Amino acid sequence: MPGKRTISQTTSPRRGLSPTALLVAGAFFMEFLDGTVIATALPEMARTFGVDAVDLNIGISAYLLTLAVLIPASGWIADRFGARSVFTLALAIFTLSSVFCGLAQSLEWFVAMRVMQGVGGALMVPVGRLAVLRTTPKNELIKAIATLTWPALVAPIIGPPLGGFITSYANWRWIFYINLPLGLIAMVLAWRLIAPLTDSERRPFDSLGFTSTGIAMISLVNAMETLGEQQPDVLQAAGLLILGSGALLFSLRHFQRSAYPMIRLDALKIKTFAVTLYGGSLFRASISAVPFMLPLMFQVGFGMDAFHSGLLVLAVFVGNFTIKPATTPLIRWLGFKKLLLINGFLNIISLLACAMLTPHTPVWLILLILYLGGVFRSVQFTAVSTLAFADVPAKEMSYANTLFSTATQLAVGLGITLGAISIRLGASVAQWLNIATIEGVDFRVGFVFIALICLAGMVDTLRLSAKAGSLVSSR
Repeated sequence: MPGKRTISQTTSPRRGLSPTALLVAGAFFMEFLDGTVIATALPEMARTFGVDAVDLNIGISAYLLTLAVLIPASGWIADRFGARSVFTLALAIFTLSSVFCGLAQSLEWFVAMRVMQGVGGALMVPVGRLAVLRTTPKNELIKAIATLTWPALVAPIIGPPLGGFITSYANWRWIFYINLPLGLIAMVLAWRLIAPLTDSERRPFDSLGFTSTGIAMISLVNAMETLGEQQPDVLQAAGLLILGSGALLFSLRHFQRSAYPMIRLDALKIKTFAVTLYGGSLFRASISAVPFMLPLMFQVGFGMDAFHSGLLVLAVFVGNFTIKPATTPLIRWLGFKKLLLINGFLNIISLLACAMLTPHTPVWLILLILYLGGVFRSVQFTAVSTLAFADVPAKEMSYANTLFSTATQLAVGLGITLGAISIRLGASVAQWLNIATIEGVDFRVGFVFIALICLAGMVDTLRLSAKAGSLVSSR
């Protein structure tokens, strides 16, 4: 196509942090923050709409389900219409729907706009990552991925206290209004910075694959949410799991046989990608449970108020932030396999340390444990996300990115469910051991279960060769 480059062409390498990566990371942060910041505003929003706070969960669910359905199609959309056009459109949809969320006068209006936000979010994250992956030289990939991963780590930590601050000192509607200036600036920068890359191959849209994958994602995400409820409907969850698993198996079989599948599975033949998809998904799920479990343990288990609980959890954010400059040197010094094993065990120890906390633990020690947990969490997250694409050829990057994004979406949803289930299992174990009177014991035992899941995810790392990802780590 005249005036546009195809994915087979390269761009000149950049030194330092790529402006495109910084822009995409900023857009990610806006989207991830929006998904977490409303948690503390739900009671106030419910009063505005004249409904119970629990009824507003449908707004969160509608957003997550829209992401789940549309993310698998994001690769085809980006290849057909170009990453720059799609990413800019995604920003426009997300920004406009944010304003309408703030203007909402009823629950129905709000839910409809959250679905619209989900459309923007489903295109923004995978297409933005794809734009960076396609234009970043392998030797700069660690820095680029580190830049893209910090929003997913930071937003869940600072979102709830920020939402509480805005709701307390302004109005919950400003949670959505602040996206307007940010979105407009991001749209201008996106059009200037992101290369208009398209795929020269005009493959047809895989309607059957899209439908079956959509059924699978909706069923599995709904099943996870059902299991995460206070009193889950086990039969309903089981039915959804069976339907979702069946649709997923059908989708995988279809992708292997179709001439033009929505998602090619070729990247699974690359060991580094497969390891980060299988074991890495367990790690991402366990890590996603931490921002959910820590505030609950401090408030429900230890009797703290929301403000002081939020201040303690900010230590995790500080750990995430301060280790970023050292992540690239660490990967290049140790290599991916050694780093993932060493840091993975340190991450497990930090989770077990959370299980040792009590209401009487000195504040300085709590802050130190959470800070170090943030450090280990950030390093592991960046290393896993970088290794996933280290050996993927440029021509397969779109399919690999779509598969990775879909798996990540499921892992994050599973993480919150695992957190809720772990807490309930902790309560059952405490009753069985006659230690239920110990303050916060159900949460503390829950952290042990999460640590075991993280350990299970590390087993896959042993399959890696010592030189895994050497093109990126230069080791």
